[in-house]
This record gives sequence, C-alpha cells and structure tokens, in this order.
Amino acid sequence: MDTTLQDPLVGQVLDGRYRVDARIAAGGMATVYRALDTRLDRVLALKVMHPALAADGSFVERFIREAKSVARLDHPNVVQVFDQGTDGSYVYLAMEYIAGCTLRDVLRERGAVQPRAALDILEPVLAALGAAHRAGFVHRDMKPENVLIGDDGRVKVADFGLVRSVDTVTSTTGAVLGTVSYLAPEQIENGTTDPRVDVYACGVVLYEMLTGAKPYSGESPAQVLYQHLHADVPPPSALVPGLPVALDELVASATARAPEDRPEDAVALLAQARQARLTLTEEQLDALPPQALTAEHDTAEDRTSVIPRALTVPRPRPVDEDALDPAVDRTARLQTPPVPPRRRPARPPRSVLALIVAVLVVLGVGAGVWYINSGQFTKVPPLLAKTEAEARDRLDSAGLDVGRVKRAYSDTVERGTVIGSDPAPGARIRDHGKVTLTVSLGPETVNVPNVEGQTLAKARAGLKADGLEPGMVTREFSEDVPAGSVIRTTPDAGTKRHAGSAIALTVSKGSPVDVPDVTGEDLDSARDALEEAGLKVKVSAERIHSSDYDKGTVAAQTPDEGSEAAEGDTVTLTLSEGPEMVEVPDVVGDSVDDARDALEEAGFEVKEDRGLLGLFGDTVKKQSVEGGDEAPKGSTIKITIR
Repeated sequence: MDTTLQDPLVGQVLDGRYRVDARIAAGGMATVYRALDTRLDRVLALKVMHPALAADGSFVERFIREAKSVARLDHPNVVQVFDQGTDGSYVYLAMEYIAGCTLRDVLRERGAVQPRAALDILEPVLAALGAAHRAGFVHRDMKPENVLIGDDGRVKVADFGLVRSVDTVTSTTGAVLGTVSYLAPEQIENGTTDPRVDVYACGVVLYEMLTGAKPYSGESPAQVLYQHLHADVPPPSALVPGLPVALDELVASATARAPEDRPEDAVALLAQARQARLTLTEEQLDALPPQALTAEHDTAEDRTSVIPRALTVPRPRPVDEDALDPAVDRTARLQTPPVPPRRRPARPPRSVLALIVAVLVVLGVGAGVWYINSGQFTKVPPLLAKTEAEARDRLDSAGLDVGRVKRAYSDTVERGTVIGSDPAPGARIRDHGKVTLTVSLGPETVNVPNVEGQTLAKARAGLKADGLEPGMVTREFSEDVPAGSVIRTTPDAGTKRHAGSAIALTVSKGSPVDVPDVTGEDLDSARDALEEAGLKVKVSAERIHSSDYDKGTVAAQTPDEGSEAAEGDTVTLTLSEGPEMVEVPDVVGDSVDDARDALEEAGFEVKEDRGLLGLFGDTVKKQSVEGGDEAPKGSTIKITIR
C-alpha cells in the first residue's frame, strides 16, 4: 500500500515556500519528504519532526542542533542543510536531496564488496567526518544507513542528528544514544564520546563492507553490547580468506577496544586507509568477494536507540525490544535520525508497588521485587550441563519461557553449555514465568592447539572445538608435509588467545615440481613429459603464429620452464599455427629506397645484393621471392641491384 497517499503533508506548502511532493523515508523522530523550493525552483529533502514530538524541548533542541552543526560543515561529502524553520506544529530542516541509495542498500543487495569499492566509500566518509572532527564535532551515529551514495557516484554522510561538540561531551549517566552494532566500548561503558567513537564505528562499517556481515551478532542487543566490551573485532580475513593483511590491520586499528589505541580522529584514520591502499596490488583491490556472503537485513541493532546505562555496566542486561526506535528507511534517499523511545501512555497502576517497579525499569535501575497474585507455581527443571537448545526444550516442557540468554567464560564448562539459570534449578516460579540462562563461552583464553600435519578440514574442526576460529589460509611448498595438510599456525601452537580469535593456517602444496620445457615439441610428446613430472595438461583454444615453431608444435607454455609447481597443478600449452604468410610486394624496377620501404612495411627483412656491377646502381633488377608470392612474415627478401 502506498502510504504516501495517506500522508497529510503531501501536497501542502510549508512556510509558504516548500511544496511537499512525496514521502521518501519515515522514522521515530521525523519523516523525510522530497520537496520543491518554490523560491529557488530546486528539489530538496525536507526533514519534518513528528508533531507529537515538537512539544518536547529536548527533541527540538537536538533537531535544531543538527541544522546549526551541519551548516558549519562546508564539505563536499556532507549532506548540506539549507534552512531550518517551523510552520504551526511542524519543525523542519530543508536539506540537500541525494538521488541514489544508502550503503545499507548496497550491502543488502550485494553482501560484501571488493576492497577497492570499500576503500572508495570509506575514504570520502572519513574526509567528511574529519572535517567535522576538526570543526569540533562528533557524529556519534555512523552506520551504513547514514552513508548516501548518489546516482553520480558521490558519497555523502547524512544524519548529524546526534552530533555533539567535542568540548561539551564527557560522559552521561542516564543512557547511551546510538546504534547498538556500531557503539564503541567507551560509549557503552560510561557514555564518553570523542572523535574516536566515530573512528570505531567506521572500522565496524569497513568490516561489514569487506565481509558482508557485522562483527558481532546475538539474540538480543544486550549480547551485542557485551561483545563490544569484551571481545576484539575479528580480522575480516577470518570470514573472507585471502583478504590482504593490510585491511585486517586497518580494521584492527580503527576498532581497538581501548580508545587510546585508535587513530585520534577520522583524519588520522584516512591517512592509514590511504597508506593501506598503496600496499595493495590491483588484483587484491579488485578481488571479488565470496558470493555466499550476503548482507544482513536491518534489525534492532541497526537502529538508533536509547540504551539505558544499566544494560552496559558491568554486563549488558537485555534491551526492551519495544524501546528500540522502529525507524525504517526503505527508499534510502536520506536517512531519518532515529530518536529515544517515547513512553507509552500510562495505564492505571494495579498498586503502588507496580508503579514503583515500572518507574525503576524506565530508569534502567531494575527491581528485585516479585509482584505476586493468585496463580499456579512450578519448579525450574535441571538445566546445568545442557546445551542451550536442550535447556529451551526443558523449559518449554515445564511451561516456562526463556527470558534472556547471557554468555560467560568458563574454564570448566564446555562452550555452548548452560552454567547457570535465574531462578536456579528447583526454585519455585509461576507458570509461564521467564528463566534467564547463562551459557558458557568456554575458557576466556585458550591454547592454540597443535594441528600440524592434519588435513585442512580436520584442523579447522579442531580449532572450532577448542573455541577458536579458523582464519586466513595461505599455501606454500613443503618437502616434509603432504599436500593439503597444515604446515603451521599463526600464532604458533601453545600460544594463548582469547576464545573466538581467528587462527591463520599455512597449508602444504606438497613438494615442488620443476616444470619441464616442452616448447617446440609436438602435443603428444609435450603431454607425456608433463604428466610424467606429475602435472596436468590443458591445451589453450588460442593458436599463435610463430616463425620459430612448426605448425602443431608447442609455441608457449604457462607456467614457463624452470618454474615451480605443485604436483597436480595444470600447465597450459599454446600451439603454433606456423609462420604467418604474407604476400611479397613486387619491387623490381623500383629504387632501392622505395623497394626497402615497401618490403619492410609488408613485414620482411631486406638484404641487398649489388655485386661488382651494382656498386653504383640504384635500381632493383631482381628479388629472391617474386612479387605476388607468399613468404613467412619476418623472413628475409634479397634484392639484386644494378
């Protein structure tokens, strides 16, 4: 259904100037329309705050702050703000209209993108943020939804609705405002924001562009927040083997958990990105991402939200899904800034106790109070040492629900197994009550197992069993390790690593085989020689003319003679068509210079035969191949001069 038809603003003229033509995006705080500035006769984007929020001074202040902040940023990669005003109950911003899509649309459609494309998008984003940082602002909500890609290829940063002055931002105690998947650890822990939180978010966006997936996922936003605090962002090559180390290092630098370990601002990260690009070959830049990787659909973790501080310290508590901003940007012309959740209309409290509990939950404090009325009770079944799936089944059979799932490290309980519940097994609980499960992440640090000599498949399985992730795979020759088996790991076996870390594997290509020279041989002889050396043979469909090799013999081979290949590698042979035959021009009677020019232009070498009688002559009396006949291109034609 076309909701534009039901929008009361479509067709109206705001402030006697802006004619609203169509709705292009809607969010929890504002709606974005395509409009026409009737004074200047130009199309623009009109961001209009919802009338219900216009009475809230804090929302209006943030809305107007965006206009003032972005107006100070005169940068080609920042969406411009032209005007700000009010018309009755409508508060609006008049902004630059970008015909195109968002980076989220690109990732949703394509999944991972090539490294060149990722850097081509990242660099203008960092240039825009760098201008903001040097002007004293922090964006605070960088994500693919806020990166606009115009039909003309321009990249622009939008939605400075959460922008704050660097000088005024220290920390907050009430809540974190941002998007769960891109929050820096210090934002989650104490609300501190400076340019390095934008650097962190850009590192996560780069990871997502290179892999087609976010670094952290979970059944609830709280689980994602926990991982931001307690786990390093994995290298992209752990998910996409073959990505260059320079890109792994760029992501690691931007997403370092300690802010002091990150580049100081977007300008510094831009310098690192450009340096990383210089180290990559054209093949590495244009390497196609795996087709199997597809972008994740938008979830609650993609939306700008108010996250109570109680969710983040010391460990995240589950976020009320209803409190997440339901903003949706399907047309992706301009991202609408999501906002803090609005309280639902108050319901008559059942009792003073219920009112107190409700207030505590809204404030993010929580309450350890049971509100008991009539009903039936049951006992929490035994859950310890069960897998998460088994625990869910047991709770379901007992008529209970899983409230949330927490994750914790354990040196004694296997990864994925329940190590605790709240209420505990055996405790009384009301029918259909909710039980919180704590599931083991395995040991917080694990030893890298020794997988040398194992097949790649077995080594990968062994790493996963020990709570590690198989990482980038490289291959090299080995006299000692059979082809397909692991030579070593990086880091070495026995090294301690955090659970979930990626471990790179070097796999043997077997003993090297010297490629024999088969050029000049007929196809059967060449095939026999290569197969005897343990190599496979492929014959190219292409044929080349060669004066050096007879027709049907091998004129070229790839790899060349003396190269090293692995047993079973393929050598491609290109056969000769023999020399290219060219018609010889008739130069008898021509001057020597004219004859030479004509023959050389036809592709022949020229030799002069003057003898005693032709020492002072200048006319060709005879040629070794008669005019009109054919001769191999590049061969020599002798001319006799008299």
